[in-house]
Amino acid sequence: MISTGLGNPAQLVAVVGAGGHAKVVVGTLQAIGRCALVAYDDDPVKSGGTVLGVAVRGPVALLREAAHSQAVLAIGDNATRQRLAGELSGFEWTRAVHPGAEVHDSVRVAPGAVVLAGAVLQPEVSLGSHTIVNTGALIDHDCVVGDFAHVCPGAILAGQVTVGEGSLIGAGAVLIPGVRVGDWAVVGAGSVVIRDVPAGVTVAGNPARRL
Repeated sequence: MISTGLGNPAQLVAVVGAGGHAKVVVGTLQAIGRCALVAYDDDPVKSGGTVLGVAVRGPVALLREAAHSQAVLAIGDNATRQRLAGELSGFEWTRAVHPGAEVHDSVRVAPGAVVLAGAVLQPEVSLGSHTIVNTGALIDHDCVVGDFAHVCPGAILAGQVTVGEGSLIGAGAVLIPGVRVGDWAVVGAGSVVIRDVPAGVTVAGNPARRL
């Protein structure tokens, strides 16, 4: 069975980020019983504020001085998550899997991955570190989603799709069975992908074409 990263409900989890995506991550952590939270964000305007009642203590640099043992990167930008994961060491990266997601027991969820409400993950799916499977996304059997990738709300990955490291699958996009999306590629919202997407390329449309 997969782990939601629940751990000890009383243990403090540090949330890195205090923007819109952080609201959804905090809501997910609260839904699995992680209610003792604190957030960090480099935006000085957010310091001293709250995210769904969670206090924003200050910039991310303060996290290194705090006594937290667990943390989650609640930032939507893939490259920023990759950078911060490299800069921040010594933490147990928390998985956050919403109880309203349907996740088969055979799904492999790497540390730091976030699976949000309404997502469906079918047998033998593999999620890399710090991936985001957003609200209502559907990932069918034997798909592989690489580290730091983001499958946006309502996107559909048919069976045996591979999504490379850092790639973004836009909201409502559809990927037919067996296609491969290279590292750090972008699939535009609402696109229909019927052939492989090379690394670093942006595609959009129906069928999706390189921009």
